[in-house]
Amino acid sequence: MAEFRYEALDIEGKPRAGRISAASSEAARADLLDKRLFATKLEAATTSEPTLVTGSARLKPNALGLFTRQLATLASVTPLEEALRTIVKQTEGDKARAVLTTVHGAVIEGRRLSDAMALEPASFPPLYRAMVAAGEGAGTLPQVLERLAALLDRQAEMKGRVQAALAYPAALAAVATLAVAALMIFVVPRIAEQFADIGQTLPLLTRIVMALSHALATGWWVILLLGAVGGVLANRALNDEALRRRFDAWLLGLPLLGRLLRDWQAARLARTLAMMVASRLPLVDGLKLTLPTIGNREIRMRVAQMADDISEGASLTAAMRRAAILPPLLVAMAAGGESAGRLDVMLEKGAEALEREYDALTRSALALLEPAIILFMGGAVAVIVLSILLPILQLESLATP
Repeated sequence: MAEFRYEALDIEGKPRAGRISAASSEAARADLLDKRLFATKLEAATTSEPTLVTGSARLKPNALGLFTRQLATLASVTPLEEALRTIVKQTEGDKARAVLTTVHGAVIEGRRLSDAMALEPASFPPLYRAMVAAGEGAGTLPQVLERLAALLDRQAEMKGRVQAALAYPAALAAVATLAVAALMIFVVPRIAEQFADIGQTLPLLTRIVMALSHALATGWWVILLLGAVGGVLANRALNDEALRRRFDAWLLGLPLLGRLLRDWQAARLARTLAMMVASRLPLVDGLKLTLPTIGNREIRMRVAQMADDISEGASLTAAMRRAAILPPLLVAMAAGGESAGRLDVMLEKGAEALEREYDALTRSALALLEPAIILFMGGAVAVIVLSILLPILQLESLATP
């Protein structure tokens, strides 16, 4: 097969350029005609010429989900090249259009869709490309794209739900912190000046609050600097793989947070495995491609061990049990799915069950967090007010005959 560089016109008269592999120039022209491209220039390409130059743009997660859904719909009724051209036309963002134009141009050159997406690895993760390649190999690309779109939509929905649930507690915590800081920095020092010349020993609570107020008013920049230095040191420490794994394992051991993290990661893993099984993608390859998407290092190492166990002949259920990191409910449903020959269905149901449990736990935790923040703010304000009132009451008692 030889490489040819071409310039052509599409059916709308727009110029196109790229490279194509063919046995001869006549075969290259025939392939271009099959792609509805009319060659105006065709010449042998040198091996030193670059095929395509990719940019630094990347698709955002919501844009990737929309593109996947559109391509799944159009690819089921139109040729792939035409479907991509239609999506490129209607894409509004310049960065997204640049990414999709690169993919479209590579498909026109004769590359497979998965190979074309590999030119934009920042936009199309390895697991995504592997699923597309499996669909192309089995001739079920539209169906695989539908599953991918559903997976991306579900992940975006869960992420958006968590962000929406955390928005109010985060705003409430910020307002509470600012209110207490304002009282300690601006109000308490003014009141402390009034007690400076009374000639009496102030109550212990008043002295503690005034000392904290003085430290915040005069040394706030030191506190910020120490916080920044501590953050940098903590970030560097967590870059060490062994230390990060121990830290992530400690997080998983926390009473409520650990369970939330485990359910979140297990639900994502179960949905991904269900999609891979339904698409006839090997479990070992799928698990290895899933590893970069797992944020918790401890869970990532256990999943890597699962992939090694399966490659050595173990079943998915046995590998899950040996890993001892996934929820027992998911392991039991995977065992039932393997025995009944419906592993993809049971993994999907297991993911749904874990997501419902995650949502319930999140709602319960946030329901307790909001009053806790209010009580903290009220308690801090009450302590400040009491520290001011105690000297006044002490003076009144001394003035009373």
